[in-house]
Amino acid sequence: MIGVASVNLAVVRTDDWTGRHGRSGIDKRPADGPVLFTETGAQGDVVCDTRHHGTWYQAAYAFDVDELAFWSAELGKELVPGNAGENLTLTGADTSSALVGERWAIGDAVLRVTGPRTPCRVFAGFWDVPGLVKRFTRHGRTGAYLAVERPGEISPGDRVRLLTQPDHGVAVAEVFALTTCGRTDLAEHVAGCLPDLPEEWRATVGAKVAASRASA
Repeated sequence: MIGVASVNLAVVRTDDWTGRHGRSGIDKRPADGPVLFTETGAQGDVVCDTRHHGTWYQAAYAFDVDELAFWSAELGKELVPGNAGENLTLTGADTSSALVGERWAIGDAVLRVTGPRTPCRVFAGFWDVPGLVKRFTRHGRTGAYLAVERPGEISPGDRVRLLTQPDHGVAVAEVFALTTCGRTDLAEHVAGCLPDLPEEWRATVGAKVAASRASA
């Protein structure tokens, strides 16, 4: 069974690693009680870099307890829920294998998987790991961004129920592999999820598919 280990909200940081904005909400900590999720995100969360985060299709971000454990072992440091910048830390889940467009019911809310997270220098700075972006990219298990289709409260311990799943079979990790890791062998397969991608990401992924077809 997939469940919610914790629901996490930002503590704004102003460290040197926060970059040109000088502020970041990547440091998320478990909330004490239920959190309302709406089309604009988790109530009480903070988004500082609105150019790259905080759109309707990035209303929430989910990451796995098992992936936190993997990186804890890999880096020799303890990572706890919220440390990947995720709003939802899930148990029994493989969010990177979730299909683009599949819909989840959690608590009172309904959320839809929109695509992968792309690691950045702020992420590497927060973990204080030089070269993390390349390592995280090579590992390819990014977690999943979510849109909120029906607002509602989500609490730790809530079950995650799969409501619907598209027929294309394209996983979040496969989109990331094409767009960021150069896996052009996945282009035709990933093309199947284009209608389920947000418009901005559809254009980017569509361009990768077109380039692969042109070079074939």
